[in-house]
Amino acid sequence: MEPNATEVPTAGGLPLLGSMLDLRRDPLGTYQRAREEHGDVVRIVAGPPGLRTTIYFVFSPPGVQQILAARSADFRKDDAFSMEMRDTFGNGLLSSLDEDHLRQRRLLSPLFTKKKVAEYAGAICDEVDLLCEEWAADPEGRPDLNEDLSRLTVRMITRILFGADAEEAAEVVRRCMPALSTYTLRRGLMPVNLPRSVPTPANRRARAAQAELHALCDRLIERRRRSGGTSGATGSDDLLTLLINARSDEDTPLTDLELRDQVLVFLLAGSDTTATSLTFTLYLLARHPEIQDAAREEVRSVLGGRRPTPGDLDAMPSVERILKEAMRLYPAAPVLIRRAARDSVVDGHAIPAGAYVYVSPWVTHRHPSHWESPGSFDPERFRPEGEEGRHRYTWFPLGGGPRSCIGNHFAMLQMKLAVSLLLQRHRFTGAPEDVELEVGVTIRAAGAVGCRLTPADQEAAEPRTLPARR
Repeated sequence: MEPNATEVPTAGGLPLLGSMLDLRRDPLGTYQRAREEHGDVVRIVAGPPGLRTTIYFVFSPPGVQQILAARSADFRKDDAFSMEMRDTFGNGLLSSLDEDHLRQRRLLSPLFTKKKVAEYAGAICDEVDLLCEEWAADPEGRPDLNEDLSRLTVRMITRILFGADAEEAAEVVRRCMPALSTYTLRRGLMPVNLPRSVPTPANRRARAAQAELHALCDRLIERRRRSGGTSGATGSDDLLTLLINARSDEDTPLTDLELRDQVLVFLLAGSDTTATSLTFTLYLLARHPEIQDAAREEVRSVLGGRRPTPGDLDAMPSVERILKEAMRLYPAAPVLIRRAARDSVVDGHAIPAGAYVYVSPWVTHRHPSHWESPGSFDPERFRPEGEEGRHRYTWFPLGGGPRSCIGNHFAMLQMKLAVSLLLQRHRFTGAPEDVELEVGVTIRAAGAVGCRLTPADQEAAEPRTLPARR
C-alpha cells in the first residue's frame, strides 16, 4: 500500500459466495448499499473460492474523475466485460483500445459535431410525427412508453444510419439487440464462462442473433458501396455513407469489417440508451403534472404550434433540465468498468494493479453529499445557478474523459426534439408509481410502462385509467 493510502473496506456477503447472489438479484441496490454502509470506495467480492471476482467500486465525483479523465491511462477498458462486448459487438469505438481507438475517434469525430448532427433534425421529427399518428389512431389513448419509445428510437437510428434501407434494418435490430445486450452482460459479470463455441441454448441464441445482425450490416455496406450512398431520407447522406467516406490526413479509411463494428456500436448506443432516457423522461413527467405543464407552456410560447428546429432548443431550457434530471435518476449505463493498469491511489484508497474498477452513475447521481433530496425529481437543480460549483463528475450519464460518448450532441438533439414535440401535442398522466428495472448493458424498464394520453389542448375530463398495451 502506498504511503497515506487507506485500505479499501469490503462489503459483507455469504461465506462461500460473497455478494454473488446479491449482484444477480439486485445489482443496483447492492451498489447503493455498499456506498451507504462502507463509503465512497468499496470492495465487493463475488463467487466461490477459487473463482472469485473482486471489484473495486468508486462512487465519489473526484474519484470518478481520476478514473475516467485525469488518470484515464491508468484505468484501461480491457476488463472481462469489455472483452465480452468486443466479442459480441466488435472492435468499435465502445471497446477498441489504444491506437485503434484513437484512429477511430479521429475518423468519426467530424461526423458528430453539433453542426453536423443538426442536419438530422428533420428525420428525427418525421419519426416523432409518425409515433404521434400511431397514438392518435389508438381510441383508448393508452400507450406503453417502454415499447413505443423503444420502437421510435430504433426507427430514428436506423433511418439516420441507413437512409432508405431503414425499414429493412429496424425489425432485425428490435429483435436481436436486446437479447445480445442481456447475454453479454451476464457473461461479463460471471467469474467463469463456458466458451461461446459450446452449443448451450444461450450460446446458440446469441450466435443466431449476432449472425443476423452481421448479415444485415454486411448486406447494407455492400449495397451502399455499390450505389455510392443515398440522400433524401434524412436530408443529407445517411451516416453509413459518411462512415464509408470518412477520411483524415493520418488514417486509412475504415474497412468493411471496421464499418460493421462501428454500425453495431451505433445501433446499440443509439437505440437502447436513448429509449431508456426518453421512456423515463415521459414517465417522470406523467408523475409530475405541474412540471410537465410548465414545460409545455414554454414549448408553446417558443414554437407556436410549428415543428422545433435545432435553433429553437436554447430558447426551451426547461426541456434540457428535465432530460438531465431524468438521466440523473435513470442513467442508461448504470456502471462503467475499467481495469487498473498499475497500483494506484484513488480518492485516498489503494487499488492494486489488475483490479476491476467500477464507477456507477446510478449511485453517484444519488449521492446525498452532492445532491439535495437525491431521490426526488427536481429539474430546477439543473438551472445555471444550481450547477455552479457542482463537481463535473456528480453527473456523468454520457461518461467522461477521452472515452466520453462521441454521440452526445446527437443523443441530446434527438431527445430535446422528441420531448418538445411530444409535449406540444400530448399530456401524459396516470403512470404507475414504480417501474421494475431490467439491468443489461443498459438499464430499461422490465415491462410495460403504461400511462394515460390526451391531446395537450383538450380541456375535457381525463379518460379513465386503462392498462398499457401488452
